[in-house]
Amino acid sequence: MAVDGESVSMPMAVSACVAMALFYVLILYAPTVILRLPSASSYLEYMIRRFICAAISTVASLVFTAFVLPIRSWEASVYGIRTDHLWQGVVYPLLLTSLIYAGSLVSKLLLLLESWKETGGGCSSINNINSFVQTIPALVVTGASNVSVWRNFIVAPVTEELVFRACMIPLLLCAGFKIYSAIFLCPILFSLAHLNHFREMYIRHNRSYLRASLIVGLQLGYTVIFGAYASFLFIRTGHLVAPLFAHIFCNYMGLPVLYARGKGLVSVAFLVGVVGFVSLLFPLTKPLMYNDRTDDCPCWFGYCLWN
Repeated sequence: MAVDGESVSMPMAVSACVAMALFYVLILYAPTVILRLPSASSYLEYMIRRFICAAISTVASLVFTAFVLPIRSWEASVYGIRTDHLWQGVVYPLLLTSLIYAGSLVSKLLLLLESWKETGGGCSSINNINSFVQTIPALVVTGASNVSVWRNFIVAPVTEELVFRACMIPLLLCAGFKIYSAIFLCPILFSLAHLNHFREMYIRHNRSYLRASLIVGLQLGYTVIFGAYASFLFIRTGHLVAPLFAHIFCNYMGLPVLYARGKGLVSVAFLVGVVGFVSLLFPLTKPLMYNDRTDDCPCWFGYCLWN
């Protein structure tokens, strides 16, 4: 694959990334503002419209990136879409991400143990587990028909990772941006995709301007931190599935639990998890674990330059 990193200028790359980020947000309002369609009659219709808009913006970003990048072929690996080293791209980053949620996981375990004690343990608990296992198919069917599940665990993670990682990072690195610059620039653009939450908080949920600002501000801060981490995973591994599954896992877990009243073990677990995360951040994302060759790769595979 022939690549000429200098043919994408820095201003052009930044402009393209900003345009994609804005388009990802603004197209959500296309049905009512541009197409003049009546307001959605139900939450399901409202979300389906958003799913379609997100899909359109994602495809448009991929096509645009394919034409802008100085690459002669439409290889999926340019976007981190690969089948080699697939299980490594899923398992190791997911294990790394779970360390941040050590406090949350311990908290859930303690609640499970308390429930086990209340039911008397033994056969009663085994029966409860069997009953839960038997309800799994019904839970899967219920989840598959839940539009919020599709939004949080499929549509949002897939479209956001394709646009804000698979499209933007190759553009920035091929334009000559340093790795750390790309890692911290993408999350800023990533946060733009969540600015529409302010409108929802302020107008749709009747929150005060101050309260809506505080809630959205917290969300934006979290998305910037996660965006930097997801960009790091994408560059280090060269696999889109690495940030994708981390994204899905974080959406499921929510904000990490730092402490629980009367349960010091949760705080200890959180601190141990943070130490483990920092210690294993680079070892668990070594490029050689995800790639057979790191000495002959396209320019955006910036992991070639890591020490």
